[in-house]
Amino acid sequence: MTNSKGYVSFILHAHLPFIHHPESEDYLEEQWLYEAISETYLPLLTNFTKLEEEKVDFNVTMSMTPPLLNMLDNQLLQKRYIKYLNTHIELAKKEIIRTQDNQKENELAHYYFNRYSNDLHLFEEVYHCNLINGFKHFQDIGVLEIITCGATHRLFSYFIC
Repeated sequence: MTNSKGYVSFILHAHLPFIHHPESEDYLEEQWLYEAISETYLPLLTNFTKLEEEKVDFNVTMSMTPPLLNMLDNQLLQKRYIKYLNTHIELAKKEIIRTQDNQKENELAHYYFNRYSNDLHLFEEVYHCNLINGFKHFQDIGVLEIITCGATHRLFSYFIC
């Protein structure tokens, strides 16, 4: 019996259910998108940029589903994300003042102020509210393979060659 080696491919799966509610700004579900941008997509782009600047050879495969791409491309959701960030920045400013007598809490308030301020800078000034183009850049230089996903994306499979 022969034991042969194979390959394992990890594929990042970027998906969110379609959660856009143009009729109201107060739908909790839209915050899923904003949290995903701040906690996943901006950090991925930041790390890809760092790897590119450091001339690190890397290859990533990432699926991006149609609902996610539609929401990332939606100008109203982009404006609401900016509002989300500004709200969090204002809250962090208030927390910096409120916690000035508690070093640990104050450090945390500063952390969130800096984090959301940086997210706002990246989103508006670096990516011009277009994260899709940010990912496309890495696809164009050959380090990111973007794949899509069908309607039955929950049946996402893995391949071992």
